[in-house]
Amino acid sequence: MNDVKRIAAAAPTGRIGIVHLGLGAFHRAHQAVYLERYRQRSGDGAWGVCSANLRGGVALVDALRDAGCRYHVAEYADSDTVTLREIGVIEQALFTGRDLAGEWGRDLASLLARMASPETRIVTLTVTEKGYFLSPAEGNLLRDDPLIAHDIDQPQAPRTAPGILVEALARRRSAGVPPFTVLCCDNMPNNGQRTRAAVVQLAACRDAELAAWIEREVAFPCSMVDRIVPAMTAADFARLAELGVEDLNAVVGEAFSQWVVEDDFPLGRPDWEAEGVEMVTDVAPFETMKLRMLNGSHSLLAYLGALDDIETVFDAVSRDDLVALLRRYMLCEAEPTLAMPEGTDLVAYADSLLVRFGNDSLRHRLQQIAMDGSQKLPQRWLHGALARLEAGGEVPCTALGLAAWIRYTAGSNLHGNDHVVDDPMAGTFRLLHETHGENVEALVPAFLELDAVVPPALAEHAGFTAAVVAAYCCLTTYGLAAALARLDAPT
Repeated sequence: MNDVKRIAAAAPTGRIGIVHLGLGAFHRAHQAVYLERYRQRSGDGAWGVCSANLRGGVALVDALRDAGCRYHVAEYADSDTVTLREIGVIEQALFTGRDLAGEWGRDLASLLARMASPETRIVTLTVTEKGYFLSPAEGNLLRDDPLIAHDIDQPQAPRTAPGILVEALARRRSAGVPPFTVLCCDNMPNNGQRTRAAVVQLAACRDAELAAWIEREVAFPCSMVDRIVPAMTAADFARLAELGVEDLNAVVGEAFSQWVVEDDFPLGRPDWEAEGVEMVTDVAPFETMKLRMLNGSHSLLAYLGALDDIETVFDAVSRDDLVALLRRYMLCEAEPTLAMPEGTDLVAYADSLLVRFGNDSLRHRLQQIAMDGSQKLPQRWLHGALARLEAGGEVPCTALGLAAWIRYTAGSNLHGNDHVVDDPMAGTFRLLHETHGENVEALVPAFLELDAVVPPALAEHAGFTAAVVAAYCCLTTYGLAAALARLDAPT
């Protein structure tokens, strides 16, 4: 390692103004870093963070507590250049999920008390798309989901992020305390509005007046977040140990980081602008750009690469044919669907993404990106594909990607190696594969008829269905290289 910069954490203050739901690697390497930098620069100690895991991750919570809620973030520009940051802005770590004994809600009372406190002015979330319990295509609350059904039946002992928000807001309303701002930081289009929809729909199951108060009084700004933060591996911990960092809670990510936020915080907020946060009136163009170009490209690599035994993003973009696929997808299929502010250079943005994907210090596993495809693909590919087709364009890269996703959900790759299909709809996918087997003419339409995932207008587009069927046949018969070459073959 030629260039190592080390930055210690600021002193704790014991003043918590932000509660975060979803104490995962991304939060610790993104929002927490911005807040740590803000505290160090400004000396403003009013914005300490209480972070909670809501489902799994009790071991992480306990490990953070044992470490005094301090941990390290390693920001790699490349394999030779790293900034080591100690983060101390998280001052309380809680767990409300199901513990190893099968009991729920260990720290739920503490979390709800913290959220009901007037000192809490912002609640942020990174609970992944499935954590909002909304149908991916339509945005309706999944009331039949067992966890949502529990929160409807027992609203004062919630288990979901929407349920916890509803109960905390109900307590504030009853106490005459103004509501906190709810800031979603997950990769969803209109993520603030979708969060509002989940919370209001759940509140309406409990109390129509509470739902109306939330709809009227609570701010749900949208945001766009961007930083590549792979899951930690043994190799990552070994690299950090060589730098003198022995930290089981450490996180590794890229040096690049971006955060775009709609500026709607009635109870105040940190002066994030000084740390590079872009405060805007409308985040939608930036959000859609990132979802379709960066996340959409990631998903292409995830399903196509995983089918061909490619392990990481770096390994994938070491292949010229996959780089050509990404460039074609971004500039010919995604870019025409975007309406960006004047001066936005989408070609330069695409080039910058390819450089970031080629960061040799990151081992971003494709299996990690492939998780929860049913929740991710509508906003990453499918809504954009429909817009492109309706404008008279073509979407061969998206058709190939969707074919790869359908084949991936069978639970094995093209070389016969099995993998776990980690998706809320995995049981549905298994049934479709068992029902239709190798009958591609039936299998592909059956997947496209899943209106919880695929917009009906896209499923009804005969040309798109035919393109997915043809891509599936080529991919499964001749392999990945042939399927990629077919994109450039004359028609």
